[in-house]
Amino acid sequence: MRLPTRPLPAALLIGLFAQILFCWRLTTPHVLVFDEVHYVPAARLLASFARPANIEHPLVGKTLIALGMAVFGDNPLGWRALSTLAASAVVMGVFAILWLLFGRLRTAGVGAILSLLNFTVFVQARTAMLDGFMAAFVVTGLAALLWAMRARGGAVWWRWLLGAVLLGLAIGTKWTALPYLGFAGLAYCVARWRRPALWPGLHPLLALALLGLVSGATYLLTFWPAFLYAQEPLTLARLLPFQIDMYRQQTQVLPPHTYQSSWWTWPMDWRPVWYFYEPADGAQRGVLMLGNPVVMWGGLVAVLACLFAWLRGRDGKAGGVALLWIGSVAMWAIIPKSLGFYYYYYLSSIWLAIVIAAALDHWRVRLRYWDEAILMAAAVLFVHFYPILSAAALRGPGSFHRWMWLKSWV
Repeated sequence: MRLPTRPLPAALLIGLFAQILFCWRLTTPHVLVFDEVHYVPAARLLASFARPANIEHPLVGKTLIALGMAVFGDNPLGWRALSTLAASAVVMGVFAILWLLFGRLRTAGVGAILSLLNFTVFVQARTAMLDGFMAAFVVTGLAALLWAMRARGGAVWWRWLLGAVLLGLAIGTKWTALPYLGFAGLAYCVARWRRPALWPGLHPLLALALLGLVSGATYLLTFWPAFLYAQEPLTLARLLPFQIDMYRQQTQVLPPHTYQSSWWTWPMDWRPVWYFYEPADGAQRGVLMLGNPVVMWGGLVAVLACLFAWLRGRDGKAGGVALLWIGSVAMWAIIPKSLGFYYYYYLSSIWLAIVIAAALDHWRVRLRYWDEAILMAAAVLFVHFYPILSAAALRGPGSFHRWMWLKSWV
């Protein structure tokens, strides 16, 4: 088989493989898992325009779950189908970001495959939750802004606007996407200051204004279905006060939870979350939201390597992706959540695949075959952990011990 030598066919091939992998036995288990118990019922009510539900989060993610149910039915396939597409978009978005930054097919392919093999992407691809959609919009939104970087003429404008719309949809899925709008604006200012030829014809003040206004307008437009509720419909007068109600819901003090964890433990893969572990479909099954140790722990080394490359070698691209990961973790220190969970680290785990690829790209001469070794190690662990990532049939209730490397994983 001849491998693609151009970026678009390569990205599509990786994306197709990802989609097939995510869809294999997607309907198992045939019951709601973890936070699907919140979002699927909310999507049902949204689809019927009955009344508000799950008001602590905006509507885009629940609208997409409802769309999947409208197409495939109110069943496990309908609940989860569009989550698989979102995860495939993440994989191809990682490819696009790396290609646009480094211009090397090998670097882009390594990052995309690592994101595919990272357990977090696989698990979210098969779960009807908001985080998968939010991540897809953030990753593809940042890729669109980078796509505009070297465009010419009108292409600069519409690609930039596309990125703003996608980031607005991300915020319309979950508010935790909002810091990435600031990250994008800051990165644009720094890049444009260092290289004024980037984003030609797009004045910095206009670019930032468009980024903020278009993403904000897109966010507000996502509330349109709420104006059609049979009970308690939203009105223009209530639209802005409703945002305060959402904030109060999101910042309320919640009782302790078995799987809660502090944000500073997430990079260590310390306290994963069992999305599901019980008998279902005739067997004991489990779904563990855990990161691939090769990506999660190797990624921390790569962050340090990229920072070193930036500080000592003036590699701004490597430094930029490392700072993106750092910012994605640090923001949780100030977000007013009473409880934290490992799956909040989902976007950060995606950036780690990019950071590893960037580090390997910087030292590609010295580390000539390291990328193959890292991909092989990640693939071996993916195969090993697959049964408790995919809800495969297990031997019995105690079977999970086979995969518990740390006591905190139990």
